[in-house]
Formats: sequence, structure tokens, C-alpha cells
Amino acid sequence: MTMRERLSAWTEIMQTANAPAELPLDTVGKWLVMTRAAVFPMTLWSGTIGVLLAAEVARTTGAVSINWAAAVLAIVGIVLAHAANNLINDYFDMTGGVDTEGYVRALYAPHPVLSGWVTKATLRNVMVGLTVVDGLIMLALAYWVGPLVVVFALAGLFLSVFYVAPPFSLKRHGLGELDVFLTWGPLMIGGTYLVATGTIPVWVLIFSMPYALLVTSVLFGKHIDKIVPDTALGIRTVPVILGEHLARRTNQVLMILFYPLLLLAVLAGWVGPWVLLAFLALPTLWSVLKVYNQPKPDAPPAWYPARGWPLWFVGFAFRHVRLAGALMTVGLLINVIVPVKLPLPWL
Repeated sequence: MTMRERLSAWTEIMQTANAPAELPLDTVGKWLVMTRAAVFPMTLWSGTIGVLLAAEVARTTGAVSINWAAAVLAIVGIVLAHAANNLINDYFDMTGGVDTEGYVRALYAPHPVLSGWVTKATLRNVMVGLTVVDGLIMLALAYWVGPLVVVFALAGLFLSVFYVAPPFSLKRHGLGELDVFLTWGPLMIGGTYLVATGTIPVWVLIFSMPYALLVTSVLFGKHIDKIVPDTALGIRTVPVILGEHLARRTNQVLMILFYPLLLLAVLAGWVGPWVLLAFLALPTLWSVLKVYNQPKPDAPPAWYPARGWPLWFVGFAFRHVRLAGALMTVGLLINVIVPVKLPLPWL
């Protein structure tokens, strides 16, 4: 296999969250598929948002200084935690009898064990190994920044493991969506701000919520796609509880709320106006909302990647969050480089 073929395969995996249909697959490619690396951008945005918020405060007020090395290490840590989380979900859903060859998880992409790619022991060892590495990063950051880092990290570990693992199995009891909201919002964005500055003001935790809603909309879309099989297995996700019609409307609200909440953050003076570049994602939002207004097709359209079926709604939500999150991050970066102070009379 040539390096060009490897890079092409890895690129396709990152774009489709699936194994390439025609290109050969190496070990790196298999682990990119198994860890579901295509969705790592959501985590990268969370971490980068936290660091850029800190950088903007440092640039405009001088109230804090940035520990850049610690901030970068924190972002590496949350990406590794995301990888571990995805493997943990596969492990416990498989051992708990949820993931089978006929369940949605094994249909839209290769399951690490059910596909025969790795053994159950290997899956367990890798997820434990990633968690241990994250534990070492946590200890280093706690030594560097302070013990509050441990609180954020352990809270994230609890939500990661017990999203599917007994005895809590949060996903089964309508708490999985809240789990994701807290993890990708206050814990990741707030946590990286904490690591970068050594402080964690309340406004940062509140500011994390609009982006957290977008990430939650991705999980919400996936759970809408799985309403029928999850209902049969007694897995009461929020979409199962609400029913498909109300769940689709709810997810539309989650995606829409991102924009007015972001505008309110600017009007409150928490961040500069460049962050409103995220509004350039509104045409994509509109196209996604139209999809949510229509019934899911009985079979994938010709243009749809058949290997991702039977998932449908989740892909559109992810396309929106990936663009809106990227634009929001770029806006925060410009806020740091070219700070603009709006003449707001109440500030």
C-alpha cells in the first residue's frame, strides 16, 4: 500500500466515519474507524473554544495569563478521552447484549469485535490504556494548574464510562443526552479554560452551553435514527420517550438555539463580535431543518453513502455542528487577533 493510498483512505474515513469501500485499509485506518475519529472535530472545537476564550480575556483585559503548554496537553487529553469513550460504549453495549450483528451499530460501520477486527480483550485493553494515559495527563495538569482539574477530569470519566456501563447506564434512562451536553460544554470548554488560566468564571460555563447544544443535537439525531430498535431493547433515550415527531422538533430547537444564545453572549460583552461568523452556517442549518421536516426515506438515496445506512438524521446534524463549530472557533481566533469592542451602552 502506498502512502498516497493510505492518506486517501484516512481522509475518506474522516469524511464518512466508515471504512473505505474501495481503498485498502491499514491498521491506522482500522483504529480511525473503530474509535470513530471522524467525530473528533466536535471535541477539538470544544477544547479550542475554551483556550481561545482564555486568550481573548488575556488579550483584552490582561486579567489572566495563558499556560499554552498545559492548554495543548488538555486538548490532547480530551481527544484521547473521546476515543476511549467510543470504545467504552462499544465494549459495554456488546457485553450488555445491545450491540449484535443485527443492531444499528453493526450496520452503519464495522463494530470492533463483531467485525472480527479485534478481540474483546484487545478492545478492553486499548480503552483501559487510553484511560490510563488520560489519568497521567490529569495528574500532570493538576500538578501544573491545581486540584480542581481532577474534579473536571473525574466528572468527565464518570459520564464517559456510565453513559452505557452498569449500574447507571445513563443512556437507558433518558440521561445520555444530558451526559453529552455536560461533557462537551461545561466540562470540556470550561475545563480547558481552567487549565489555560487556572481560573473558571461562571460566565465561561454559561457560554459553553450554545456549542454544547449543537453536540447534543448530533447524539439526538442518532437516537432518533435508533428509536425502533432501542424501544425494542428497552433503551429509553430521550427520542424514545418523546416519540419520533416530537423528537425531531426538539432537535430542530436545539440546533436553532445556538444562534440567539451566541448573539446574547456577544451582547452581554462576554466575547467579541467576530464569533458571529458562526451565523454563516445558517444556510446549512436551513437545509438540515428541512430534512428534519421530512420522513426518513425507506432506503438510502443514490447520493447517500450506503455504508452509513440506516443512520440518517445524525449525519445532517453532524454536518451542521462541524461547520458551525469551525466558524465559531475561527471567530474566537479573530477576536484574539483583532479585538473589537462593541459600543454597548449597558457595558
